[in-house]
Amino acid sequence: MVDVRRVVVADPIDAAAVARLRAGPCEVDDVSTDPSKLAAALPTAWALIVRSRTKVDRTLIAAAPHLSLIARAGVGVDSVDTAAAGERGIHVVNAPAAATASVAELSMTFYLLLVRGLLPKIASTKGGRWERGTSGRELAGRTVGFVGYGRIAREIARRLAPFGAATIAYDPFVSAAVDGTAIVPFEEVLARADIVSVHAALTPTNHHLLDARAFARMKPGSYVVNVARGALVDEAALLEALGSGRVAGAALDVFEEEPPMNQALLEHPHVIATPHLGASTAEAQARAGANVVDEVLRALRGEPLQAEVPPPGGTR
Repeated sequence: MVDVRRVVVADPIDAAAVARLRAGPCEVDDVSTDPSKLAAALPTAWALIVRSRTKVDRTLIAAAPHLSLIARAGVGVDSVDTAAAGERGIHVVNAPAAATASVAELSMTFYLLLVRGLLPKIASTKGGRWERGTSGRELAGRTVGFVGYGRIAREIARRLAPFGAATIAYDPFVSAAVDGTAIVPFEEVLARADIVSVHAALTPTNHHLLDARAFARMKPGSYVVNVARGALVDEAALLEALGSGRVAGAALDVFEEEPPMNQALLEHPHVIATPHLGASTAEAQARAGANVVDEVLRALRGEPLQAEVPPPGGTR
């Protein structure tokens, strides 16, 4: 065991959070501005703080023999090999609530842009045209169907209520909602929703959950929004569904490959594409940094962790 508990900050997090960490009972090695220094910092690392850039795989974990804690300053932990960490007894924590408001707001923005058909109108007006007439529909009276009903989807449902939109959801881990959202089978979400909004965690069993078969079951003229993980949606099948008109439009903040290479999808006139920025507001990043530093400090003091992610198939 190393004499000093050294916390390595591999990816950029909020400066105030780093400053608070430096005041704690540890040494801080911040290599976030120079990733080439990470390899030299790992052999003495007691804790590792990452965001999305650093992939914590078996090789990285093996290079850190004293590692006790991995802190992901974000919601998903698919960039961390939690199985390899579990085998070593390394604790993994995240910041599950940090980006809730930011991702909910982006989702609401997507819904309004899609339903009102605003993106083409914005482009045409900026291009010097004045194309008036009936454009899109109201969000009021539409049904939003969530695929995954966790913290973010519940916050979106709360924000949708004043708009007069109905909400339904599929989530195999939720039997009933405490709000007005109806928990229904996956097929019913596809058949009833005007907007299918994806908020599930990516697992080995739900890769391409929205595939050609799912798109064929969707309500004709519906929309797809994905702010979760790109691999939940089969992009080739989505492109075909857009071409057939089964799907009227899509808003994607995440892609199977990032940066995305599917130019046909990116350039489709009914696709809104953003560069995985759902959690990238200043407020969300400040909360994420603060939350993971809170967890690191708890671990340093020997206190119970509050945002621990159990290894696959087990609990701590």
